[in-house]
Amino acid sequence: MSRILVALSGGVDSAVAALLLQRQGHEVHAAYFRTWMNEEGLPFPGECPWEDDVRNARAVAEHLGLPFRILDLVRDYRETVVQYLVDGYRNGLTPNPDIICNREMKFGVFLRRAMADGYDAIATGHYARRRANADGTFDLLEGLDPNKDQSYFLALLRQEQLAQAIFPIGELLKPEVRRLAAEAKLPNAERKDSQGICFLGQVPVQDFLERHIPDAPGPIVNAAGKEIGRHRGLHRFTLGQRKGIGLPSNTDHEHFVVVKKDFGTNTLHVAFDKPDAPWLYTGEAGARDFTWINPTGHRRAGHPRAGALPRRRHPRPLQPAAGWHRPPSFRRDPTRPRPRPSHRGLPGSRAHGWRGFCIGDRK
Repeated sequence: MSRILVALSGGVDSAVAALLLQRQGHEVHAAYFRTWMNEEGLPFPGECPWEDDVRNARAVAEHLGLPFRILDLVRDYRETVVQYLVDGYRNGLTPNPDIICNREMKFGVFLRRAMADGYDAIATGHYARRRANADGTFDLLEGLDPNKDQSYFLALLRQEQLAQAIFPIGELLKPEVRRLAAEAKLPNAERKDSQGICFLGQVPVQDFLERHIPDAPGPIVNAAGKEIGRHRGLHRFTLGQRKGIGLPSNTDHEHFVVVKKDFGTNTLHVAFDKPDAPWLYTGEAGARDFTWINPTGHRRAGHPRAGALPRRRHPRPLQPAAGWHRPPSFRRDPTRPRPRPSHRGLPGSRAHGWRGFCIGDRK
């Protein structure tokens, strides 16, 4: 049996992960890693999220009789995930901090700490699966629960990280996880699932960004080029955004959406959400800096770009596409054609490809 360190988040998923490993006979220890001190002084609805999380994590460890400790990773988290989030919005991108958190924190700093302390592997409560191959490599597979699959958020993991990762609940559906928690009388069996950015919880991201990025007001312009309002700062908006623009459409059954952010003129462009809206729809999207999860895996499955199904948002389903190809003029920037126009991908967001398993990630 293995010596495994489980990352208890305070939620029911990681609690059941620890329960299952314990039942399998492994030597299971538990840890909660603290990532944020709320130095911004944000007003939380209730108590600070991490305080409630650690209370639940400790209660689960005590209930299962597991050694428990708290790791202080605040500085690492601020230098990687928080700074990445702020820099992304400041530069007009749409960052995904949860994906970076998984690669750099859970399966980065936390994993290295565990290995240094003599553990054989770490385990988390992700709805994902790992497949071991005969050649010693590993593939990342979707969790069996299509409503909870989290492989999207793990698509930046490298082979050495997957080799030491265990996902005990990847074969389960959420109702089964809840049932196991209730039967084991886990203290957080009925706790609601967490929502929002990993460290902010219920706090709106704009409330956080206000502490880091100063407002820069500018005009809001419609599709006809007419100024119809003012914005507080382009970093407050994402392409395709409908809510929170602050403009009534004055047209029945029509809603403004953000179609472009012009940083040169500090102008926010909006239009009605229609196929002919400028800049909003496209039949092709560019991507770069691909990360192969398993460089040998796509060779086993055939040509990596042939028939790969992309997903650019979670939890949206895989989107049929003609595949990944390299146009002659963009040898280093593959593009992804789609069979019909759809909303443009957000700059800075991630696009992942699947061929029965997750083949990799592009931004």
